[in-house]
Amino acid sequence: MKYYINKTLEAQSFSGVKDKVTEALKEQGFGVLTEIDIQATMKKKLDKDYLPTLILGACNPGFADKVLTIDPNMSATLPCNVTIRELENGKVEVSAIDPEAAMVPVGKEEIKPLAKEVKEKLAKAIETIK
Repeated sequence: MKYYINKTLEAQSFSGVKDKVTEALKEQGFGVLTEIDIQATMKKKLDKDYLPTLILGACNPGFADKVLTIDPNMSATLPCNVTIRELENGKVEVSAIDPEAAMVPVGKEEIKPLAKEVKEKLAKAIETIK
């Protein structure tokens, strides 16, 4: 089972893609709560060079509430990570964790339909990015 949803975009501005991703997520009811700059962090902590890579912590409050009502320990799986990564060929890849795949180890039947809905919304957000 593939554990992520992704799309590769033709070469374009990294910051422009970030704006498009944020807007696409917003249209699906997600807000970006956190942003981790992998390139800057790896340079600072390990003095290693990475191509631009961001991890956005995206959350849909309605779905988060439903999941946490079922099992408060599910907070360990939140928010949904969405990454934006520049590739060596200048293209930019956008990817997100597949919530259905991520919930397999949890084994709670009542979470499966929610994970499916979140996956559909994340996939739609990623698909709409041009």
